[in-house]
Amino acid sequence: VQLQASGGGLVQAGGSLRLSCAASGRTFINYNMGWCRQAPGKEREFVAAISRLYSTYYTDSVKGRFIISRDNAKNTVYLHMNSLQPEDTAVYYCAAGDGRTWYGGCGDYVYWGQGTQVTVSS
Repeated sequence: VQLQASGGGLVQAGGSLRLSCAASGRTFINYNMGWCRQAPGKEREFVAAISRLYSTYYTDSVKGRFIISRDNAKNTVYLHMNSLQPEDTAVYYCAAGDGRTWYGGCGDYVYWGQGTQVTVSS
C-alpha cells in the first residue's frame, strides 16, 4: 500500500491542524492505521492509531488534544490536532499495518508515508 501524508504546516501554540493520509494500492479496510512523529534529535514516537474496527489508541501526551479517524470510502486516515504546543513540533508519518497488533508502537507498522512537517511556534 502507498501512503501520502499532507496537511502539515506552521501554527501558533494553541492552534489546530488536520493531517490527512491517503492510501492507495491495496484494500484500505484491511489495514490498521497509525501516526508516528519524529522531532530533531529524538527517536520516532508513536502518537495515535486506529484499528480496522475503529478502535483507537493515543499516547498520553496527546490524549484529549488529538483525534484519529478514518474514512474507508475515501481510503484516508486523519489526525485532528488541537491545542498544539511547541513540543508537538516534528515530522509526522502515517503508517499502515496488517498484523494482529496495532497499538504497541511504530514497529507494528510496515508501510510508511513520506512524512509531513508540523511546526508549532510559541
